[in-house]
Amino acid sequence: MREQILKTEEISARLLSCNTVIVGTGAAGYNAADRLWELGQQDILIVTENRMAGTSRNTGSDKQTYYKLTLSGEIPDSVMEMAENLFTGQCVDGDLALCEAALSVQSFMRLVELGVPFPKNRYGEYVGYKTDHDPRRRATSVGPYTSKQMTEKLERSVLSKGIPMLDHMQVIQILSDGKKVYGLLCLNTEAVVNEELFVVIQCRNVVYATGGPAGMYANSVYPGSQYGATGVALEAGAKGKNLTEWQYGMASLNPRWNVSGTYMQVLPRMYSINQDGTDEREFLMDFFENPEEMLSKLFLKGYQWPFDVRKVTSGSSIIDILVYLETCKGRRVFLDYRENPVRGGFSYEKLEKEAQEYLKSAGACFGTPIERLKHMNLPAVEFYRDKGVDLETEPLEISLCAQHNNGGLAIDHWWQTNVKGFFAVGEVAASHGVYRPGGTALNAGQVGSMRAAQYIAKTGKGMPEEETLFSDIAQKALVQMNRFAENVKSTESNVRNLHMHAAKNMSMCGAAIRNKEEIEAYCKKLPEVIESLSDRVKISSVKELKWAFRLRDELIAQFVYLSAMLDYISNGGKSRGSALYTDPNGTKPFAQLPDVFTFKMDDGSKGEWVQEVQYKGAYCQFEWRQVRPIPKEDDFFENVWRSYRENENVY
Repeated sequence: MREQILKTEEISARLLSCNTVIVGTGAAGYNAADRLWELGQQDILIVTENRMAGTSRNTGSDKQTYYKLTLSGEIPDSVMEMAENLFTGQCVDGDLALCEAALSVQSFMRLVELGVPFPKNRYGEYVGYKTDHDPRRRATSVGPYTSKQMTEKLERSVLSKGIPMLDHMQVIQILSDGKKVYGLLCLNTEAVVNEELFVVIQCRNVVYATGGPAGMYANSVYPGSQYGATGVALEAGAKGKNLTEWQYGMASLNPRWNVSGTYMQVLPRMYSINQDGTDEREFLMDFFENPEEMLSKLFLKGYQWPFDVRKVTSGSSIIDILVYLETCKGRRVFLDYRENPVRGGFSYEKLEKEAQEYLKSAGACFGTPIERLKHMNLPAVEFYRDKGVDLETEPLEISLCAQHNNGGLAIDHWWQTNVKGFFAVGEVAASHGVYRPGGTALNAGQVGSMRAAQYIAKTGKGMPEEETLFSDIAQKALVQMNRFAENVKSTESNVRNLHMHAAKNMSMCGAAIRNKEEIEAYCKKLPEVIESLSDRVKISSVKELKWAFRLRDELIAQFVYLSAMLDYISNGGKSRGSALYTDPNGTKPFAQLPDVFTFKMDDGSKGEWVQEVQYKGAYCQFEWRQVRPIPKEDDFFENVWRSYRENENVY
């Protein structure tokens, strides 16, 4: 790595040069760095806004899942079968599905060798269980913090190699001409003087592992330290893909955590109150014939945590809608484990079969919800206690929250975007479609980062060239961002209020419930807001500058994502996945619900099509293409071996 000074007439900045920059210190980012180093590409640099932040390290669930090929038991499985299961999730490219299936075992065993304690039986079989949308027992787990342990083991491997890392560096612009990446412009969030404020990095390759655009939403189960940086990638010319496809589900607000699994299966009492704490009501009973029907649906939310529009009319996702409706009324919703629902006026014998049999098998047809939870899953109670919430003495506030973006930046089967040298791995990459088996995100992050590392090590070697174009792009970006920084300085501050206002708007119109008129009204304002942002934002200290740049990134992302939703609607798109699109010609699951919950189900006809988008500033340009099929390769050993000897089958 080389270090120089980049000078302009207005400001100078530290200039670093290396072969590859990895942005992000989650499981995918660390794996990319570790793989690159071991493949011999050691002129690399890790850049991170906060090494201890992010989703991989700071999130989980009741039993956080890792999805891979079946490695135990008598039921047969195969790479092609797993690929086909992923491919049938709708809007999934077949080459990505095949890669994720083929490399799942190698990626999984690498984590095992690094020390992630995935359970195996006494004979060495790595046992599994079924997760959602999973026809086999491919899922495994090390508990609620699976991704945290993955990150920590990968980090230990990276640190042992002495791979250089720059912490407190926020990427505020990707240096690109829309066709090729030249480097990054970063904000040093610990700078105290202007001379230290910006850092420019010139490189041949960027591995972007920034996670999903979590900061767009106010109601979010992403950890508070996760914001994402998808907006600046879209601004640099990277295409977005399947941006309409998300996962939403019920989560506690403090701490942010999925209330899945046994948190629902123990049948907690759910109620709402006014903002001032008055008028406590078990509101779910307004919509069900009897307590047992309501509780059976609540039980199923443990299995079926993501909001799924297919499960609204007669399934468990009506619970999500009813919670969302209460919060739209300005009321707060709580889970209460101290008392039984409906004052205990229900019968275990009258629950629907699945709930009844499960609770009987678990020996949990007794007591209060907290007693059942302690009996079935004591660590679930201890988790909240460790976070300062005692479920034995206080209720848990919840909401319908954004949890995972199934879409993201469009990539090829080496996880390279349409911008040469710019690779997207982890949640920022769009390898999923409408539906995906639980836990596939962790596998996709490991596979994608390995693929990117392999491609770079084979085809992207060497130092970045001394190009006049880089200097021109870098100087222009540096001047532009410095002027923005100077313009937002003030004696007062509004940046955090503006951020929260924007995030609330996104949660209201562009989350699980999507109304065309509401999306249009907000989306129409965004180009002018982005253009004039430096005149609108005020910060009172240099430490708040990161919030100004973060807001800029999030507004760009909101505009592109909302534009994608409008384009989907205009092309005849209906409700699917985790999104309910209001349609006045549709039906309502309950007559007493507001008209915004009238919808039509998608018929699957768009399942073989992918929506791609490019950000053009004041507008977005869309293209619909058919999914890439699962490749049917020549697998005759001698032929594969010959080409592998020639180029390791990377080209």
